[in-house]
Amino acid sequence: MLSKTVLAEGPGFAVVDVRCTCGREGWSPPEQSTGYALVFVRSGCFRRMCDGVESLLDSTAAYFESPGHEQQVAHPHDGGDRCTAIELEADFLLRLFADEPTVTPHPVFTTAFEDLAHRRLLAAADEHEIEEHVIALVAAVVRRIAVPRPALGRTATTALRRRIVDAARECLAADPRLSLVALAQRLAISPHHLSRVFAAETGETLSRYRNRLRARIALERLADGEPSLARIAADLGFADHAHLTRVVRAEAGAPPSRLRAQLVR
Repeated sequence: MLSKTVLAEGPGFAVVDVRCTCGREGWSPPEQSTGYALVFVRSGCFRRMCDGVESLLDSTAAYFESPGHEQQVAHPHDGGDRCTAIELEADFLLRLFADEPTVTPHPVFTTAFEDLAHRRLLAAADEHEIEEHVIALVAAVVRRIAVPRPALGRTATTALRRRIVDAARECLAADPRLSLVALAQRLAISPHHLSRVFAAETGETLSRYRNRLRARIALERLADGEPSLARIAADLGFADHAHLTRVVRAEAGAPPSRLRAQLVR
């Protein structure tokens, strides 16, 4: 059900490929985190409960594990998930931050730079290059997670908006081709309200988020050796091969044909 493969190790860290083949079931039994880890989701979609805070994770997000935190996971769709866990020793964090960082249990949306750096880490072979990628990724993402979030209040309205956004992201994880109108129909709300709430909660339009999600699915398929860009474009609902290329270039800074050689593992 859960497999872990160490891809690389260095002074104070290990890069681990984590694959879960769980289907749609309830919450897993609670378990205590025993160490530090920065986790990038590469594919799939799952919910994580950490110290009573529930979050939705997909390939646009990353989260941080700390010792002593209790967590559970559940999958809303079949297919499981694939993640990269950068396991970290306390001494490694002390070298970077001069103190063990205190982070929230909330995930963070990863930038295009961070996602591409993570994928290049998986393709890297040189030990020094691997270490540089790990240091840059951990420093960039953990600093953002450790920054206290503005007090949003715990009103019913805030909770409802977050549920709407999580439900929309969950639907897109299952089918990233869904339009705004189709997505709103699934959630039984108006397209205008969904668009407004999504932008307010995530800081970006639903269209931009969908393209980011589809670009990262495409990058993962390239990394797995998918030879046909046309097939990827059709599967993800792009108008054509050129549309896929434009979106990936906008998100990752280079066309998929150029990125393929860098990402194949």
